[in-house]
Amino acid sequence: MKTNIVTAVIIGDENSGDSPQFKPLLETTARSFSIKTAVADKAYLSKANYQLVSDLGGQAFIPFRSDSRAKARGSYLWTKMFHYFMYNREEFMRHYSKRSNCESVFSSIKKKLGDKLKSKNRIAQENELLAKILAYNITVLIQEMHTLRIRPDFA
Repeated sequence: MKTNIVTAVIIGDENSGDSPQFKPLLETTARSFSIKTAVADKAYLSKANYQLVSDLGGQAFIPFRSDSRAKARGSYLWTKMFHYFMYNREEFMRHYSKRSNCESVFSSIKKKLGDKLKSKNRIAQENELLAKILAYNITVLIQEMHTLRIRPDFA
């Protein structure tokens, strides 16, 4: 990720789990971008998520929990990445440290556009949040136009 643009959004309720959102978010992103690396925190740790990233042509860096084990019935990838995490921790964490970009995006959206929603009902709140993400992405695109000296042609 070079621009920190938001590529996919799911607005769940306060009780929805993180890990089930990984697949639809990544598949949506893969429709427009090539996946080389996917970095996620321990909430997304699963054999299925590791395999999904691999199936999309990338490599996942999701740290293992202290109770994780190398043996994963039928998942060579899980075992391989578990050993990579255990015996090459410093290198693994260099990749994983890119996850801070994600937190930077959340922080930037809150700083630029406010950290509270003004709308009262659920649908309006979802629309307000989506509008904030769209506005954030537009600011990123404008910045990249100037940084990379890109002249868009809308004609």
